[in-house]
Amino acid sequence: MPGRILALIIKEMLAVWRDRKSRFVLIVPPLIQLVVFSYAATYDVTHVTMAVLNEDGGLAGRELLARFEGAPAFDRIVRVADEKQMAAAIDSRAVMLALRLPQDFSRRIEAGGSAPVQVILDGRRSNTAQIAMGYANVIITAHNHELTAARGLTAAPGALAVRVWFNPNLDSLWVVVPGLVGILTQVVALVVTALSVARERELGTFEQLLVTPLRPWEILLGKTAPALLIGLIEGSIILMAAQLWFQVPFIGSIPLLYGALVAFLLSIIGVGLFISAVSSTQQQAILGAFFFLVPTMTLSGFATPVENMPDWLQVATLANPIRHILTLMHGLFLKDLPAAQAWDSIWPMLAIAAVTLPGAAWLFRKRLY
Repeated sequence: MPGRILALIIKEMLAVWRDRKSRFVLIVPPLIQLVVFSYAATYDVTHVTMAVLNEDGGLAGRELLARFEGAPAFDRIVRVADEKQMAAAIDSRAVMLALRLPQDFSRRIEAGGSAPVQVILDGRRSNTAQIAMGYANVIITAHNHELTAARGLTAAPGALAVRVWFNPNLDSLWVVVPGLVGILTQVVALVVTALSVARERELGTFEQLLVTPLRPWEILLGKTAPALLIGLIEGSIILMAAQLWFQVPFIGSIPLLYGALVAFLLSIIGVGLFISAVSSTQQQAILGAFFFLVPTMTLSGFATPVENMPDWLQVATLANPIRHILTLMHGLFLKDLPAAQAWDSIWPMLAIAAVTLPGAAWLFRKRLY
């Protein structure tokens, strides 16, 4: 019996490797997606275009604007002459932020009083706008402290000291790349598994497989093992790229990482076998795989936090394996997640596998007879 299963596993691996299109799908797209997502899906805001309406013209106003011009985040500053031009710049999305200094800005500062500064943000890009506002707030606060010290006034009684744990430089690569270990592994494992039986049916070799001494559960195991092996290899490649190319630190446990990947892949393979069992052609299998991938990506927390979703939708995400693997990847990469906490995310994936794998086996046997 082990010899029959091993022969089927080798046969599946050879079928994938000998097919030029399959080799291309397994190697090239994941690497392209790794590079594109890592560099394009960034949460950093480093190129902000702002408009400035300076109705003041005094020394204090020029000093404040000089701070904005010297800030690396504001790489382009557009001067506008009046409110109409400022509104048009915001409306056309030519600028993200507009700064307006009133006519009496410098006079109020010189008199020792407070002077208002108007900041207008484009709320259509809410996340970017909030980050840009944070940059502007830092610049204005620093300017206030300098004015206070220069005039010998009483400084603020306390100062805010900010310390960022796990990602000191707030580098978005440290967030995006660990998540891609789970996401791209899911894509490869799901596609390989979904195509396994569908390819046999389309090529007309599935009937030949049925007349062999292999039992249905042995065929199922033989279809599962190659996808598991390919998924682990894919995950290892992305892990090495994360450390060697993107310089993302990994401070967790390697055995714990691979244990989590096995649990994750088993839950995904069950879904892939289910799709493969109901598909008659490879085209149907591909469509079924992407029908599953899109909502799981949306509900994973990769792009938007799960905590921001409605309560009922947060409960639904508990049945999404990619949500749990993302939590594990971020924890293992950045903060050496202990095994006890890792188990809180591993056992839900094992529970999902305990449902998807038997369900796929039942459907598989039903389609055989």
